[in-house]
Amino acid sequence: MEIGANPNPDISITRNCVEPTAHIQPCFGRGCLGQILSLGIKANRYCVLVTPMIPHLPFRALAVSAILLIPAASAVAAPCGTGSFEAWLDDVKGEAAAKGISQAAIASGLSGVTLDKAVLSRDHSQKVFNQSFEEFSGRMVPPRLTRGASLMKQYGSVLGRIEEKYGVPGEVLVAIWGLETDFGVNVGKFPTIRSLATLAYDCRRSDLFKAELMDALRLVERGDLAPSEMRGAWAGEIGQTQFMPSSYIKFAVDFDGNGRRDLLRSAPDVLASTANYLASYGWQRGKDWEPGSANFAVIQQWNKSEVYSKTIAYFASQLARAP
Repeated sequence: MEIGANPNPDISITRNCVEPTAHIQPCFGRGCLGQILSLGIKANRYCVLVTPMIPHLPFRALAVSAILLIPAASAVAAPCGTGSFEAWLDDVKGEAAAKGISQAAIASGLSGVTLDKAVLSRDHSQKVFNQSFEEFSGRMVPPRLTRGASLMKQYGSVLGRIEEKYGVPGEVLVAIWGLETDFGVNVGKFPTIRSLATLAYDCRRSDLFKAELMDALRLVERGDLAPSEMRGAWAGEIGQTQFMPSSYIKFAVDFDGNGRRDLLRSAPDVLASTANYLASYGWQRGKDWEPGSANFAVIQQWNKSEVYSKTIAYFASQLARAP
């Protein structure tokens, strides 16, 4: 489309406002102080600003001076899946800046990021989880029980201090640790920011993953992790118990006292942050965690799959009985 062409002659001005048809969506505010409408020019992302105080005339008759073509404002949300990934990412950089994220964090986090087709393939080919509790727990718990019991002893002092502060027993934390990443052995190798940007560009759950992408940049900004360190699962989970960036922001704690909330390398930070998560969802100190209990409902806030939650509870109970 030629810049300046009117994509829809049916727009009219009423009470000094432009009222778009259903085919043209606002790309900025809505009100009589001025209305910006997307022209749908994907390559250059231009908008047309129709100023107020214009007589009630058909849009096609407006003088050229009555419209002004301007680049879309940086605060405007970048629409998913439109135009090239690179152009979309440029818009995201503007959004991040408008949200107060520093240019240094934006540059270090987003420079050179490309679309990851492997992530899209995994997201689009997810299968329904249909294993029974007996099948899943039988596959996951026995191979991890000895190692889990050993770690309970190794980190006994740390787990005791964590339970004292957050009320969550070490058995539950170690069970989650083992099921999520084999106690930190398999945290994932996908570049986190690239994965989140790819999923945000895709239109299946764009808003969710764009919010996570912004929080990933905030992690960079506050010094928790460098972009090169941020590697994890394909859907953006980070660390030894697989926190999404939003959960990292909310719940990660520096329990080893070294000045960093490090969920990649510090077992005390990992375990305490996991306890903080569960405590924030209402974990009841001193109560059991069996299915049907209030604490089991908290475990389901960690993973809403009943099979997975029951496996956490079962694994924790096995650890509690371990010699």
